[in-house]
Amino acid sequence: MARCIRPDSPVAPYLPLRYSPPMSEPKLKVLAVAGSLHRGSVTRAVIQHAAKQLEADGCTVDILDFDREPLAIYNPATSHEGPAYAALRERVMHADVILLGTPDYHGSVSGAAKNFLDHFWREFAGKLFATIVASHEKGLTATDQLRTVARQCYAWTLPYGVSFAEGQDVTKDGQIVSDTFKKRLEMLVRDTRVYGQLLARQRRADLAGTDPGFLARLR
Repeated sequence: MARCIRPDSPVAPYLPLRYSPPMSEPKLKVLAVAGSLHRGSVTRAVIQHAAKQLEADGCTVDILDFDREPLAIYNPATSHEGPAYAALRERVMHADVILLGTPDYHGSVSGAAKNFLDHFWREFAGKLFATIVASHEKGLTATDQLRTVARQCYAWTLPYGVSFAEGQDVTKDGQIVSDTFKKRLEMLVRDTRVYGQLLARQRRADLAGTDPGFLARLR
């Protein structure tokens, strides 16, 4: 391991240098999922805002919008057949991070978001989930449900979720008006990029290696 050495300090050889990723490391690939079918969805507007920030930070972002790309209700007997599923699965597999936004419907996630999650599980393993919930009740139960699904699929989640309220944080036309919410989103974008890159790097190493671990079964 590289060491930071100062000649005037006897303990300096034990201080590690800050790690810098190699220049050749691939860009972080984010699948941003707008889990609402409403044409004027504020969830979609916030997901698009976060996607632009991630792109500005050097990430590659693929936006999945079910209003433009309808996804049939999951049927385990038939949903894995056909080109539409194969194309979507490729996009999910290609992603390092799943950025998932959903409105809070009766304390739960939207049907569109849950339907997307129902289609996959192996493809989520070892990846980072970052969640955004539109809610007038802080979205705690919806956030917990998304984290539960991620855990059951052997995925990681950020240790927090971001929630917002229409009219208070975001206007009906998708404009963010709350400085507190803007800062919360900035934190989410930063943590998604930083921890997403760390997990993506380790996931690649685990899939390519021979060490035991929960990703070994996916080799």
